Amino acid sequence: MNQPDIPAVRDYLLDLQQRICEGLEGEEPGARFQEDVWQRPEGGGGQSRVMAGGEVIEQGGVNFSHVFGQGLPPSATAQRPELAGCSFQALGVSLVIHPRNPYVPTSHANVRLFVAEAEGRPPIWWFGGGFDLTPYYPAMEDTVAWHQRAKAACDPFGPDHYDRYKRWCDEYFYLKHRGETRGVGGLFFDDYSEGGFSQAFAFMRSVGDAYLTAYLPILASRKETPYSDRERQFQLYRRGRYVEFNLLYDRGTLFGLQSGGRTESILMSLPPLVRWEYGYESEPGSAEAELTDDFLKPRDWLGLNRTD
Repeated sequence: MNQPDIPAVRDYLLDLQQRICEGLEGEEPGARFQEDVWQRPEGGGGQSRVMAGGEVIEQGGVNFSHVFGQGLPPSATAQRPELAGCSFQALGVSLVIHPRNPYVPTSHANVRLFVAEAEGRPPIWWFGGGFDLTPYYPAMEDTVAWHQRAKAACDPFGPDHYDRYKRWCDEYFYLKHRGETRGVGGLFFDDYSEGGFSQAFAFMRSVGDAYLTAYLPILASRKETPYSDRERQFQLYRRGRYVEFNLLYDRGTLFGLQSGGRTESILMSLPPLVRWEYGYESEPGSAEAELTDDFLKPRDWLGLNRTD
């Protein structure tokens, strides 16, 4: 089978959204995700689930959407100009979790299917997605464990998958104007249709399912770490980098806005509190300096543990 099974993908994505929300709520003593079901006038809709003001999760969103359109926006055809003028369907789950404790990293994940159609020819489809981690304080064991989970998700599909999509993640989540990566990376893939629909769908599911197994142990182990206002202020400062990337470079944000998507759901990825500081410099030898000097650059995190 090489035709996209859209109902099967939709069912998986809705189940994934539910499982992720339940897993995250298990680490949060009070707050719960609130669901907002919405319709898109141009076609399709979705359900946004947002948690705000939690003791552990200061703000987070886990969104499902399935939208339709008659013409692709510029962000979708920049890399594929032959698709200009095609109608499309896009369905996926996208999430961003901003914890309250500065020692818990922000996490992001998404998995999606894109289908472009033009009269008189078979549909063109591909999967995309991945997950990445943005720490505010460096923790080597967390970073290595995160990448071990990423590699385990990739290994059944080819010996090159982890290296290829880890490198793509480093290149994609890079703030050119700052000369640094957004975080410690993970996986990023797009235009993926290798092995036909069934095989490509299985890879997307493997990546989607790996997110919780990678993030929950980090969240659970760090959420009660004591911190002071110094760490909190640094977290808010570093969140500014997250905002800069999402508004300047993120293709998903651009696609959503250019295609007439729901603004509230698109911009739920932004943190609730953030600050900028002119000319900030970390104290030499501090944990803050270690983050920017040693962690926010492309690096082979599994180099010491690799046996293949």
